[in-house]
Amino acid sequence: MIFTNKHVVIAMIVAPILAILAWFAVGQIAGEKPSLAIQGKAYPLVEKSNCRYVSGLCELENEEFKLVLELDEDLNLSVRSAHALTGIMIAVGNPEQRVDPVAMTVVDNSAQHWRLRLAAVPGLGDRIRLVAATQTNSYFGDAASTFIKRL
Repeated sequence: MIFTNKHVVIAMIVAPILAILAWFAVGQIAGEKPSLAIQGKAYPLVEKSNCRYVSGLCELENEEFKLVLELDEDLNLSVRSAHALTGIMIAVGNPEQRVDPVAMTVVDNSAQHWRLRLAAVPGLGDRIRLVAATQTNSYFGDAASTFIKRL
């Protein structure tokens, strides 16, 4: 009975289309616009979803700047970067306790692969906090240690 009225049928077709178009329009008008990094500023890194489960890898990123963390069986925490870095400071431990950061060492000439030998496997509640510096900017991030495969 309701589907015999042509106005109701047209409204059922047009309303979802208008809702989707309005969603995109609001995003274009009021949404945050990406901008280039300003020299000398610090930017946060976003913890990706693979950091929250046992994946073996953890990705932190901010637009095109990306870091990939991995812990091997010899307790070497490695960080791979999409850009050349001048240094990385890292602290691994309980978020409620003060943990002093340690400088990572560069592995290759491209300054995109860094490594640090840990004393022990981080606990499930431990966090990995780091600051990565390029020649112009610095990036800081915080990730869960849940991604680490524990034997």
